[in-house]
This record gives sequence, C-alpha cells and structure tokens, in this order.
Amino acid sequence: QVQLVESGGGSVQPGGSLRLSCAASGFTLDTYAIGWFRQAPGKEREVFSCISTSDDSAYYTDSVKGRFTISRDNAKNTVYLEMNSLKPEDTAVYYCATDPKSLGYNGNYCDQLDYTDWGQGTQVTVSS
Repeated sequence: QVQLVESGGGSVQPGGSLRLSCAASGFTLDTYAIGWFRQAPGKEREVFSCISTSDDSAYYTDSVKGRFTISRDNAKNTVYLEMNSLKPEDTAVYYCATDPKSLGYNGNYCDQLDYTDWGQGTQVTVSS
C-alpha cells in the first residue's frame, strides 16, 4: 500500500527556513517522480516543485526558484524540501504526491504528471 507522510511544517517569521520531509512506504521512492504541492486559503492546489528519478530533473516554479531545494535520501526513502527566505505568500498546506504511472520517469516534465497518491499535508505559516 502506497503511503506518503509529510512532516516538518510549522510557523516561522519572514526570512526564516523550514525543511519538509516526505516519507514513503509501500514503494521505492527513487523509482518514481515525486511532486510537492501547496494550497493556500481560497486558492487551488498547485505544483511548485518536483523531481523525477533523475536528480538532475528537478522542477521549480518561478515563485520558489532559488529559495527552495528538493532532494532525495534513498536510504531513508524520503524526499526533502528545504525552504529558505520564506515569505508570507508561502503560507499554505504543503503536500507531497506521486504518480503511480511514473515508474522510471526521468524526463523534464514532472510538473505535468498525473499525481494521484497524496500525503495528508503539513501546514506552513509565515508571519511576523
């Protein structure tokens, strides 16, 4: 059974940092694409970062590029999201997800995959 569990959310001041974790069970995480999504109040959930099975194929939206870094620890079957220089507009519930059809996917369009397996989400609040 595929399961994804996010952790590491919390409240920080603008300019602060957080590291989110996405721990996987039921599948080997490094053989599938993993996406990070977020949903702010009143807005649709959006993909802002993802990584294919090739670590060179990480994707970031412009709003987080240069501030967020996605990485993977295969030994721990976990994907991380390092978030620096956080802004109030980063406030949202953060989710990780995978596309069960993305086995072996190493392309450059992980943001366009069909993510259907989701974690429960973790809240990130950036406020002074």
